[in-house]
Amino acid sequence: MDITLQLQWLFVLAIPIACIAWTVTHEEIFREPHEYCVRRSQADRRLLSRKFFYLFTCEYCFSHYVTIVVLILTGYHLLLNDWRGYLIAGFALVWIANVYMSLFALLRQAIKMEKTEIKLLEKKEEQLQDND
Repeated sequence: MDITLQLQWLFVLAIPIACIAWTVTHEEIFREPHEYCVRRSQADRRLLSRKFFYLFTCEYCFSHYVTIVVLILTGYHLLLNDWRGYLIAGFALVWIANVYMSLFALLRQAIKMEKTEIKLLEKKEEQLQDND
């Protein structure tokens, strides 16, 4: 596979990795398992158990494991055709996926701020109308 195609695969494969890692660690659909993992990662007596459950609360950590599964399923490698190519691909995919998640977090934060500002403006407008 030539380098251009490898880079295209890099940026495309990072999308589902980011999506899965973000969804499992942040979205409402996984709230109960997430809360359980947070409790176990903070309160469990055994170090290994705490670290295991922490993996499901951190999008960066979890993205490594999602990346391993994606590499196994796709056989994607970067730059080299042996095990080193898989290693390079793994770290590159994690990095790009985390850039995507950071951008997504910033976008969500901006949208949330806009919604809050709109609600405040609407509330002020209602108060002005009530005073008239």
